Amino acid sequence: MRPSTTNAKSTITKGIAAAAWILLWQLCCIILNKPLLLPSPCQVLKTLFRLAGNSLFWSSVAASLGKVLLAFLLAVAAGCLCAVLAAAVPWVRTFLHPPVSIIRATPVASFTILALVWIPSKWLPVFISFLMVLPMIYENVYQGIQNTDPLLLEMGKVYQLSLWKKLRFLYFPAVLPFFSSACVNGLGFAWKSGIAAEVLGLPKLAIGRQIHDAKIYIEIPELFAWTAVVILLSMVLERLLLTLMKLLKRRVLLAKEAEA
Repeated sequence: MRPSTTNAKSTITKGIAAAAWILLWQLCCIILNKPLLLPSPCQVLKTLFRLAGNSLFWSSVAASLGKVLLAFLLAVAAGCLCAVLAAAVPWVRTFLHPPVSIIRATPVASFTILALVWIPSKWLPVFISFLMVLPMIYENVYQGIQNTDPLLLEMGKVYQLSLWKKLRFLYFPAVLPFFSSACVNGLGFAWKSGIAAEVLGLPKLAIGRQIHDAKIYIEIPELFAWTAVVILLSMVLERLLLTLMKLLKRRVLLAKEAEA
């Protein structure tokens, strides 16, 4: 069976499943018959289109996206650097173990409330998203380095490969699957934790602020609409990142074949 046919069938199956859940949602609305508590899919869609016609909607989306992506990129850079240092110098791994364990075990809400004491609400989502993603990148990249084939490393010593060639042809292909997985999971977590930080920190322009205001003023269709925006943007970001990682893996494979 061709990959294109398999992908088409998978897409159709997912579409049918999504439609089934929307129908179930509509059925629940009919049975409950309380739009104030559970608006219908059509009502949420109309609200979403109404919000999209307002400049505040796009300003909030752009502000949240920019901060989360900034935090994600900073976490990727810092996590990779820490992983390389920990693999090269054993005591660095020991030194980083306590804070990494604490960050992984502490709920997002606790860090957000603590950080509000020192950090302006404008930059709170950046700090929280960075803090939540950093351990994921660090641990996965470190495991990738540790799982590099020792026979290949020994071969690199025998053939006296330069540091650049060792990184490019030995370490990078070994680390890439771990790095790719960490980035995909980390981006989704950065997005969710960033929005949660916005809900608590209430910056002026942010999706989290709009969700908070919709809840305070009991605008349930708006609350559903903003939640749908969060879900849709998360799916789009994940799809874009997956495509980028596939292109990166393809380039690494082509580079290895060209060198061979």
